[in-house]
Amino acid sequence: MAGLRGLSGVGHNRGMTMPPRATAPRRLLLATLPMLLTACAGAPSRDLADSAASTATPPAAMPSAAMPPVAEPAATTLRVATYNTSLNDDAEGGLIARLAKGDDAARKIAAVIQRNHPDLLLLNEFDYDAGGRAADQFERDYLGKSQFGEAPIHYPYRYLAPVNTGVPSGLDLDRNGTIGGGNDAWGFGQHPGQYGMLVLSRYPIDLAGVRTFQHLRWSAMPGAHSPVDPKSGTDWYPPAVWSQLRLSSKSHWDLPVRTPLGELHFLVDHPTPPVFDGPEDRNGVRNHDEIRLWAEYLSHPQSDWLCDDTGRCGGLPAGARFVIAGDHNADPVDGDSTGNPIAQLLEHPRVLHYPAPRSEGAVENARRVGAGNLGQKGDPAEDTGDFGPKVGDLRLDYVLPSRDLRVVASAVFWPAPGQPGADWIGASDHHLVWLDLQ
Repeated sequence: MAGLRGLSGVGHNRGMTMPPRATAPRRLLLATLPMLLTACAGAPSRDLADSAASTATPPAAMPSAAMPPVAEPAATTLRVATYNTSLNDDAEGGLIARLAKGDDAARKIAAVIQRNHPDLLLLNEFDYDAGGRAADQFERDYLGKSQFGEAPIHYPYRYLAPVNTGVPSGLDLDRNGTIGGGNDAWGFGQHPGQYGMLVLSRYPIDLAGVRTFQHLRWSAMPGAHSPVDPKSGTDWYPPAVWSQLRLSSKSHWDLPVRTPLGELHFLVDHPTPPVFDGPEDRNGVRNHDEIRLWAEYLSHPQSDWLCDDTGRCGGLPAGARFVIAGDHNADPVDGDSTGNPIAQLLEHPRVLHYPAPRSEGAVENARRVGAGNLGQKGDPAEDTGDFGPKVGDLRLDYVLPSRDLRVVASAVFWPAPGQPGADWIGASDHHLVWLDLQ
């Protein structure tokens, strides 16, 4: 939420040898201590030797001891995380320049990732560039090198693609009488690619199966919430404009990942904040419908309006495993959301219902800051971001698995003052959220 306001995906499955997976006793220990781990403010740092021994094949469109008398294999655990990194810049190419020069915030973001060591990770607010230069630099010079004593981490596979933020619409979307600037882009941004997304994975991404919804028209959604001008009672957007508007402020991606738990659809997005508009609530209702897109995707495998950027229509097949991840800019209890949109996912029949990830640091921060936190109704331990004294802390970032997966541990990486990593978390107003799945 920092700065809150043609499909040509660049996916990379880069061949490299991956380090060996953890031994059975360690995995069994993790499985027996979910409550302890969930209560921790930060994740345990996982050793680079904690992954399956295999060789990735480029370019990536492929594929403990039990007590006698019966020996059973240890369960495989997959750590999935989302992190709004705030690695964006108002100048086109600005993030590339900062990373090349050496960026302290990027070092801290990398340290958080190294300490938590997710297997599958979404980064929100990571500026997109068509050549992938920023992603290359961040992986090589920050994740690939020890930060603040943490072990380097390497991801053989990644996915990045164009987003709507900063892309000129040629329309007067904010109705100020002029065309141009961030408010008139398909998604708010000062240049194409600002506030983009990047997915990093230790397991192959099936590039041939990727689906993106960057260009899906908002008006295509049945019952779409077209903003209304409260003064006139008429639609905020004229029909000629409404018919062209894109639903996704960045993009929505369905990335099939070939994990040890089987094929898992990583459903990632970053809906617009429901603020920075006017009484017509155009951002609030857009946020609602951006979140609704994944709910529809899960509910209607045969939908004829839900068409991706290649023209393929329909939602996620019944029985397919998935994890929804991203900064959804929607707290289930507090904040300025319109119509509690995140409930569309939290209460969806295909989404696993599990106790929300927690941290000690969020509780301590809410107590220390007070102000906007004082009137809130939600559990402060579940908050994932600190948005200043006026707004307070909110739960905006989610990792939501399908019902056929099991959560064995989870946390928000928000260490309390004095705990390891507490000096890094100021690099973003959001905090990394992770789940261990079986």
